[in-house]
Amino acid sequence: MAGNGLVVGIVAVQGGFAAHARAVEDIGARAVLVRRPSDLDGVGALVLPGGESTAQLRLYERVGLAAPLTTLVSGGVPVLATCAGLILAASHVTRPEQPGFGWIDVHVARNAWGRQIASFEATSDDGALPLVFIRAPRIVHVGPGVEVLATFRGEPVLVRQGAVTGATFHPELTDDRSVHREALAALVA
Repeated sequence: MAGNGLVVGIVAVQGGFAAHARAVEDIGARAVLVRRPSDLDGVGALVLPGGESTAQLRLYERVGLAAPLTTLVSGGVPVLATCAGLILAASHVTRPEQPGFGWIDVHVARNAWGRQIASFEATSDDGALPLVFIRAPRIVHVGPGVEVLATFRGEPVLVRQGAVTGATFHPELTDDRSVHREALAALVA
């Protein structure tokens, strides 16, 4: 679905970008590591990986990626934002408060599924998705234009608004590539 020459930019300034690059290659797309604005040339979709959202936000600003990324997202480029990536894409962030880009109308609480030592694996409520939670955020509010795609214990863990898909978990750390395939499919649909 996502093949056909699709070039996916994996923002690679900090965090778990290498596993996302492998997942993107697994679905037949070409992964390009994005570390500066010029790396975005020719990119048809984006992945914002997990990591430490405060550090990522500072690095995005330092290397000049924040504005070009927002321009691409405003233009409808498909985005998969996982864990810290979802924090950055969110409209509101708490615990502690931090700016988000506002690309998806959700409120998230940072590290709300527990600290690093409390990381765990589970399955979505419908049994369809393997979930890996590592210092994961919780979605505490979903705006009216946001579609909930998967839940865990009744709470949203995978959401989409327009071409932006956000996951509180790490789909790249499982063998299941459905989240990457579906999030990036909007480009070829």
